[in-house]
Amino acid sequence: MGFLKDLIEIVMHFDQHLDTIIRNCGNWSYLLIFGIIFAETGLVITPFLPGDSLLFVVGTLVATGSFNLFWLFMILASAAIIGDSVNYALGKFFGEKIILKGQNRFFKKEHIEKTHKFYEKYGGKTIILARFVPIIRTFAPFVAGVGEMSYFKFFAYNVIGGILWVAVFLFGGYYFGNVPFIKENFSIAIFAVIVISILPIAIEYYKHKRSKKSHSA
Repeated sequence: MGFLKDLIEIVMHFDQHLDTIIRNCGNWSYLLIFGIIFAETGLVITPFLPGDSLLFVVGTLVATGSFNLFWLFMILASAAIIGDSVNYALGKFFGEKIILKGQNRFFKKEHIEKTHKFYEKYGGKTIILARFVPIIRTFAPFVAGVGEMSYFKFFAYNVIGGILWVAVFLFGGYYFGNVPFIKENFSIAIFAVIVISILPIAIEYYKHKRSKKSHSA
């Protein structure tokens, strides 16, 4: 219960925690946030790291002078693009071996299966669309590496998706995060961003459960 309480407190006061980190780390904060976005997009074992909510909160802090908007956008867009490229390479060289081993502590096979279904529905555009869907965002480039998608095709989608994703949430936080109403209800706004982020996964999970019940009936 103590861990859950701490986790809820961090989520509900995400901006305050990040603001404290920035004050303590100074310009090293750029590297720290780069690392989080890179790991969230580039490593299949860290899909739980904050993505959308982190970009939105950082965007609000730009307006207070904590960051330079131009450099932050360049750094985070680079982190997203490099992260997906590394993830593609991991899928290319190690994907089949990992999938054949099946489920383990860090790698859930159902995430791969969900991502495959996403590809079947949206094709190559999955690399762009997946940027806005937690979990799928982390596994889409990995599955692209395992599959037959050429790197040049992947890279084009990767660049478009990475720039678009960072721009939507970073500039969204910058322009709307300091609007009086949102500023006064910031914890609720961040919670809403997180809920919206995980909503597609919840819907897919609900559909999956319904599908299993209908097959077993």
